[in-house]
Amino acid sequence: MSIWVIIPVKPLNRAKSRLESVLTPDARARLSEFMFRRVLAAVKSTKEVAGALVISRDQHALAIARELGAHTLQESGNPELNTALTRATQVVIGWKGSAVLILPADLPLVTAEDVAAISELGMFDNTMVIATDGAGDGTNALFTRPAGLIEYAYGPGSFSRHIARAESAGARVKIYESERLALDIDVPADLQAYRILAPEVDQATAPDNVS
Repeated sequence: MSIWVIIPVKPLNRAKSRLESVLTPDARARLSEFMFRRVLAAVKSTKEVAGALVISRDQHALAIARELGAHTLQESGNPELNTALTRATQVVIGWKGSAVLILPADLPLVTAEDVAAISELGMFDNTMVIATDGAGDGTNALFTRPAGLIEYAYGPGSFSRHIARAESAGARVKIYESERLALDIDVPADLQAYRILAPEVDQATAPDNVS
């Protein structure tokens, strides 16, 4: 039962534009890389995972992924998340992957325990495991067994859309609730919350400071 984690990564030097009021472009790029490295480290330390596949159009992000032992896939064409994830999933299926877990690159609190717990919830065929964001709107983790079980529907309101698509496919739907997975860093309030939980983020964004 081969589980692969797919991590889509936006260009690091253009990520987190909604933090522009509190961080410079360089600091936002450093923060994005810091979080990406943490997510990939958590995945790579999970024994239930066969491998990680990073898809991006950013050569620096792909180089980091290879440095940390992940496989990489160059994103091409118009930047569209669902298209990129579908392509990455097809690659995993070609590698005989039986299940995929999609994790965003901006979940700095995710742990190997989270990845293992989600994998255990999805141990049976025809199952989707999903975790939402703090607003209960987006999708911060999406596990499907088999790989390609549903058509991806990322974007505003994706949590409910993914559940609806899984139910339409006759799949079991399990919701993984985790405060760690609920925190993705998109707006200044998210960053402030993360700084309280993990002060080391200040080093990642130095010399900028968030008040």
